[in-house]
Amino acid sequence: MRLLNRRIGEIDTSLIERIQSLSIEQLENLGEALLDFSSVADLETWLNQQSI
Repeated sequence: MRLLNRRIGEIDTSLIERIQSLSIEQLENLGEALLDFSSVADLETWLNQQSI
């Protein structure tokens, strides 16, 4: 969460809840993917591509 906040700014509570429901493997993938994020929209797109 700290890395995401630093990369794209404040994250909405609904997105935080979605991130908290991710599996360990998905969190690891998110850790790599966030390096390419430039906005919250990138995070939302990534989350929508996951099977949550």
